[in-house]
Amino acid sequence: MRFLLILVASVAFAQTAPPQSVPQAAKPKPAAKTQAAGRTSAKPAAPKAAPMTDEQKTIYALGLSLYRYIGSFDLSPAEMAIVERALSDAAAHKPAIDLDEWGPKIQAWAQARTAKESAGFLARAANQPGAIKTPSGLIYRDITPGTGPSPTPADTVKVNYRGTFIDGAEFDSSYKRNQPAEFVLNRVIPCWTEGVQRMKVGGKAELVCPAAIAYGDQGRPGIPPGSVLVFNIELLGISSAPAAPPK
Repeated sequence: MRFLLILVASVAFAQTAPPQSVPQAAKPKPAAKTQAAGRTSAKPAAPKAAPMTDEQKTIYALGLSLYRYIGSFDLSPAEMAIVERALSDAAAHKPAIDLDEWGPKIQAWAQARTAKESAGFLARAANQPGAIKTPSGLIYRDITPGTGPSPTPADTVKVNYRGTFIDGAEFDSSYKRNQPAEFVLNRVIPCWTEGVQRMKVGGKAELVCPAAIAYGDQGRPGIPPGSVLVFNIELLGISSAPAAPPK
């Protein structure tokens, strides 16, 4: 966390450098008066920002990366203002609080905030038309019902899918890879094992997965702990498990 704040301070300091000079736009000439009733003169276009250099683009990308880290907290404008103040104070080496005292509290605050936002999202998802909430907490909704067979846990399924967080940010997609995924259904997260069994080949469905039947409080690379995940899945085919040989 200390490294993150040092990094943040560096970005804030870099972005305080004076921008490249931009030629001032010529003042527009007064619009000619017209006698037509209700006609107003057009407002002058705002001057365009100067193009960034490659180094400035890299620094800008660093800022985007920092926001990707804090974006999952869904901060309000007032809270973003506090973050901006912290950046400014850190760049000036005049922090208003002791990071050693308050830094350790960030994780607990983040987990509590995530839990509250997740609970609200799950309640809204369960109230969608056609949604089914199962005892495990899975929220299943058919988008396009299929007409083929349904898989069993031991079957290998072929699917296309898109995975997002509750804010709509995508974290995985077979569509982007232009390659469907194939896997044994009982070797993936419990939400998939349960939810895909409800589908029929040719169908599309949405699975809303609480953290308890997704990646839990441990998370995984690219998925924060405690995350509710949303999957849009298209079941393309099933390969049944081979029958057990006779004894």
